[in-house]
Amino acid sequence: MSAVLSIVRAGPLTSIQDDGRFGMLRHGISASGPMDRGGFAQAGALAGGGHGGIEFTMAGLEIRLASGRCRVGFAGGGFSVRHNGAALDWPGSVALAEGDVLAITPGPWGNYGYLRFDADVGVAPVMGSVATSSRARLGGLDGRVLRAGDSIELVGSGTSGGAGDAEPRPAAEGPIRVIWGLHADLFAPTLRQRFLAASFNVSSRLDRMGVRLDDAAGVFADAASLSLVSDAIVPGDIQILGEGTPIVLMRDHQPTGGYPRIATVISADLDRFAQLRPGSPVAFVPVTVEHAQALLRSRRT
Repeated sequence: MSAVLSIVRAGPLTSIQDDGRFGMLRHGISASGPMDRGGFAQAGALAGGGHGGIEFTMAGLEIRLASGRCRVGFAGGGFSVRHNGAALDWPGSVALAEGDVLAITPGPWGNYGYLRFDADVGVAPVMGSVATSSRARLGGLDGRVLRAGDSIELVGSGTSGGAGDAEPRPAAEGPIRVIWGLHADLFAPTLRQRFLAASFNVSSRLDRMGVRLDDAAGVFADAASLSLVSDAIVPGDIQILGEGTPIVLMRDHQPTGGYPRIATVISADLDRFAQLRPGSPVAFVPVTVEHAQALLRSRRT
């Protein structure tokens, strides 16, 4: 099977992603991969299991099938989708024929959505992955975001062929769960309690590297500025910058950091956090490492 997609319109930060390139942090390269791993997986199941896919942001995406045929699955945040002008249910899937147009526009919630196909995204892997790294500028199409006029070949065929779970995933509510971070003890107990009691807001300063939080209460305004020996970062680390701004590090995070990390968003909640739009309130609640691991295992079974 072979088909060619043409990008008609692409919002900021639209990119090719797969599950990510793991094991490369020692070389200074984060894993990248989808911001919402659950949404990415759901789109793949709906499409039929092809490798790789397209991650698009809140502004949406429009593609045209320039040649061939394919099935496309779409999932992630809440978006609106039209096939040749006709509205479809989201999430879902549809068969595309040559000349067909799929247009995706913003919906009620979420920052990231995904297109997956019943064929593989035909770009050369770099270090074992086709995921685009915005920081290292590798993977995908020349290590860059997608833009209007780009063409993407689809090759081979999917392996799963499953129908997938087509039920919408409403925006979950409640505090984001964290485990205390490597440097939590550098913050006074009263400050850690203020961190848990505060309500932050997702700022407009967000991308695949990190999400800055607006701290209206000034939780960390008077905290002593700490400069540490740089050590390894993981996705979900909550780093407190020198002027007191909290930033949650995401999939394209830097390999090391010299600011203290008070906590880390657990893997089971990182998808949910990634989908919080600018202005959304966010609070944190601590859980044990054992509880976080049990939550992650339950998602995989």
